[in-house]
Amino acid sequence: MKKKIFVLDTNVLMHDPSSLFRFEEHDLFIPMVVLEELDGLKKGTTDTARTARQVSRLLDDLVAGKDHAQIEKGLSIPTGLQRHNGPNGGRHGEPASGKLFFQTQPTATSLPGILPGNKPDNSILLTALALQGQQPNRRVTLVSKDINLRLKAAIVGVHTEDYHNDQVLDDLDLLPSGYAQLADDFWQTHGEKMESWQDERGRACYKLQGPNVKDWHVNQFVFMPDENERGLELMVQSIDGDTAKLRVIRDYRAGKTPVWGIHAKNREQNFALNLLLDPDIDFVTLLGTAGTGKTLLTLAAGLAQVLDETRYREIIMTRVTVPLGDDIGFLPGTEEEKMTPWMGALMDNLEVLTQTSSAGDWERAATNDLLSKRIKIRSINFMRGRTFLNRLIIIDEAQNLTSKQMKTLITRCGPGSKMICLGNLGQIDTPYLSETTSGLTYVVDRFRGWAHGGHVTLARGERSRLAAYASDVL
Repeated sequence: MKKKIFVLDTNVLMHDPSSLFRFEEHDLFIPMVVLEELDGLKKGTTDTARTARQVSRLLDDLVAGKDHAQIEKGLSIPTGLQRHNGPNGGRHGEPASGKLFFQTQPTATSLPGILPGNKPDNSILLTALALQGQQPNRRVTLVSKDINLRLKAAIVGVHTEDYHNDQVLDDLDLLPSGYAQLADDFWQTHGEKMESWQDERGRACYKLQGPNVKDWHVNQFVFMPDENERGLELMVQSIDGDTAKLRVIRDYRAGKTPVWGIHAKNREQNFALNLLLDPDIDFVTLLGTAGTGKTLLTLAAGLAQVLDETRYREIIMTRVTVPLGDDIGFLPGTEEEKMTPWMGALMDNLEVLTQTSSAGDWERAATNDLLSKRIKIRSINFMRGRTFLNRLIIIDEAQNLTSKQMKTLITRCGPGSKMICLGNLGQIDTPYLSETTSGLTYVVDRFRGWAHGGHVTLARGERSRLAAYASDVL
């Protein structure tokens, strides 16, 4: 197979600086305008500026000590900087045998009547066209996260691809829901050698074996429904070959134990509450469309564990500040006051949790004052370097985070802390992120099967019949 030449757009390097080492035996080509764009982005203290400086340092390390003739012949890409697996290459331990080329010759400044050359994207496209003419026997591919640039490239005859190395799954349908329904003949096929007992907390536990076990993972829920949509509901505790240990979960539906005054309204919400209230679970992810109860369930479980059980000292809530419409500009006040407009979901759900028909204005004011001391609102921009001890950390709208940002936040958790990530993969507002590349998808996939992590996808809207209908038909 002939080596391909991949022309890298600036947004690919900014999205993943290590993309330089992810293309295995194929050659890379970086246009001069990409270096110009990196130079314009490097100033400042934002994540964008830090990433631009990181890319520049990596390129500087590759160029260090090389003369012009060596740069024209192509620079070898060392294996020491190669780290992760990915569909575009870079298998751990293998040399990235391709070479890195920079643009050393001028190209056409425009394509008359079609592409003016004064725009960076058009300059990159013109460079790719020129390279295609110089290398007629090799396939030149422009790699970009920019859909419009890929569209223009296709129109003028340049092969183009998105950058797939950050794609967690080929299809979002492969993302686990966190639960599975048992077949009607389950006990016939799995119950022959079943053992049962009660654990130290008085919960019924089972040990069984059978063919279905290989499809389960630790902390997954399995259920056998009845006509009342309840039935047997179990949680997988451990798996050893075709043998699994399961335990019966608690029922938080109406008529059973409430959690800070609320009950689970469906099976998935009951699964979520079991994860949120389990002291052995350190990391929980909840996915669901608008109105499925993600924030309400999380806050109720958090308040129960902070105020009633004193398991955690306080709740810390944060979210990505990506506006739905135009940005409202500068906000005065402290960090918490600046974050208040972004925390409407928190305030709305606290109102639901604290409203009681018998409470007067004084009791309501006292409750709100108590909650304000136990719920802290923090900006995600100031999380780097922090360590949270005995805190319950809630990250709302986590679908707008990249995998790198998600790693930064999760590693802030110290001893005794629990992190909960909430999100709707159908509402991604961050540029260059999709359902399959979101940091939320990334952590759901990577934490699957970990003994102290759990995930549930909430399937049914419970906000109102209007919201549920709108989610289905709009």
